[in-house]
Amino acid sequence: MKIGYSTWGMPTVPIDTAVSHIANLGYDGMELTIIPRFTTELSTLDAAERKRIASLLKEHNLALPAIAAHSSLLEIDSETHAKNMWRLKGGVDLAVELAQGDELPAVNTTPGGKPEEWDVKKDFLVERVGELVDYGASRGVTIAMEPHVGAIIDTPAKVLELLEIVNSPYLKVNFDISHFDIIGMPTEETVAALAPVSAHTHVKDQRGTAPDHEFLIPGEGPFDYVGYLKEMQAHGYDGFITAEVSFMVQAREDYDPLAAATLSYETLSHAFTEAGIDRG
Repeated sequence: MKIGYSTWGMPTVPIDTAVSHIANLGYDGMELTIIPRFTTELSTLDAAERKRIASLLKEHNLALPAIAAHSSLLEIDSETHAKNMWRLKGGVDLAVELAQGDELPAVNTTPGGKPEEWDVKKDFLVERVGELVDYGASRGVTIAMEPHVGAIIDTPAKVLELLEIVNSPYLKVNFDISHFDIIGMPTEETVAALAPVSAHTHVKDQRGTAPDHEFLIPGEGPFDYVGYLKEMQAHGYDGFITAEVSFMVQAREDYDPLAAATLSYETLSHAFTEAGIDRG
């Protein structure tokens, strides 16, 4: 396993600064965020900028395991849905262009919707996901669906059912354990269910129980990263463990995106050492 950092926590940081800081801290790779309000929003990435970002990653010896393109797949309004699908499919194209080596980044997304809509909208979601996965497959890119508290897919059982129905090797999971930790699901249970089908991960820190929970920067809370890493290794996961800083944390008046990346690295690198896990 290796350690990554998501630029989700760096919406206003120039990509040059982000790449340099992430690499200098010692991270093995990063996830690039391309949603609105970010310096790397997809529409701003013309051919020259894509080439420049690829060069920056190579120069700093950073892998690109994932692209964060989070866009709802359940929008009813046709114009809004078209924009969302443009971003998701554009993320697939970007993954091909920015790939560092033979492995293509996964394109991560959340599904949208609400938990109580699963039975009613499941077939609709499957149709939308199937279209996206077919496009990813045509380019060799995996779509990684993230179960998320408050979304239509909020449990391991739901995302496993989605994978079974779509039945494509190009649909896997972006496994963010924080969304299960805050509803009281044991680490051992969620890792056993999702590690074998995960293309990528997110980790935060967190305390409290949903809906009265608080997401935190890795290292600020009680989450047992050592135990989590040992479980992930035991269940065969060998990809990136990627720190993500939530919008909840970013809303703090004194939020410092570079300091957050630093604390996250210190937390995860220490946990890797304590767990006895070789980063390759």
